[in-house]
Amino acid sequence: MKVASILGVRPQFVKASVVSRELRKKHEEILIHTGQHYDSQMNKVFFEQLNIPEPDYHLNIGSGNHGYQTGEMLKKIEEVLIKEKPDLVLTYGDTNSTLAGALAASKLHIETAHVESGLRSFDRSMPEEVNRILTDHCSDILFCPTQNAVDNLKREGVTENVHITGDVMVDSLLYNREIAENRSTILSDLGLKSKGYLVATIHRASNTDDEGNLKNIVDAFSELNETIIFPLHPRTEKLLKRYGLYDRLKSSVILTQPLGFLEFIKLMNHAKMMLTDSGGVQKEAYVLKVPCLTLRENTEWIETVEDGWNVLVGTDKEKIVKMVREFQPLLENHRDRFGDGDASKNIVSNLSQAFLNHFKYH
Repeated sequence: MKVASILGVRPQFVKASVVSRELRKKHEEILIHTGQHYDSQMNKVFFEQLNIPEPDYHLNIGSGNHGYQTGEMLKKIEEVLIKEKPDLVLTYGDTNSTLAGALAASKLHIETAHVESGLRSFDRSMPEEVNRILTDHCSDILFCPTQNAVDNLKREGVTENVHITGDVMVDSLLYNREIAENRSTILSDLGLKSKGYLVATIHRASNTDDEGNLKNIVDAFSELNETIIFPLHPRTEKLLKRYGLYDRLKSSVILTQPLGFLEFIKLMNHAKMMLTDSGGVQKEAYVLKVPCLTLRENTEWIETVEDGWNVLVGTDKEKIVKMVREFQPLLENHRDRFGDGDASKNIVSNLSQAFLNHFKYH
């Protein structure tokens, strides 16, 4: 089977690293990198650290408004698919790269599989939510990380070719955690002690593009008497400077450039708490048993909230400060919600079976 995998941003590189390793044992794979993340620290270093093969195609789309970015991706991905004629297109997550890949494949009548199907925040003001829903409804095979995801699809009338596989991010964390412990020097580089600091990540447009929300977050961080490590997304840095918040933040937290995957895993694994608006970081924190405060009003990873390891604090300054000081999840409430590290094997096994069935009946 010839599979075309569509990637564009860091979390997709991480997920693809474990799936591609399994997929290439039996099948041919071509990697199409849209270039949605184009900064070298947010791109090349991930391929190097995760030992991902160099992309066969780099589309160099870069940043832009959603319509422009998705349209350019759709056009260029279609050109590659027409040339390569894959048997299946594999997409990951909820980005514009995900949606463009699924749409291009669907319009060319190529089978499409979606990893991380069924996630819902129930907030359609989020571009990611729109991408998730549309991708799920035009995909032929849906790989769900949890039962909640399956239930979400069922409520939308999607029940065929739906598989619970566990979460591929768990595979990657389990595989790379020990490597990160042995190779990364991030703690000593930054003069940190295990469980003696917090880690913050902010990148969602609802926080970065809203001056009031971003100011509330900066105010909260400034009020906390904590060591906070804040790897800055390039867009977040640009907007902090535009709003006149950068120097104030820099005086109260430790700002770094975007980190490699191994550095970030080690930093997160030893953190006292995570402060984030990232979906993936919420889940990773849960798997690593690190308390998490989510700077959003909703989450697609509701399991982390249900088990009491994640609290939705939005951008309320007082709530952020209060929960940093008071939040203590209970270890007995922690469960293996996202699988046991076999998600990649489950995905490839289902793809192989679907491919055999396709030729059996066609």
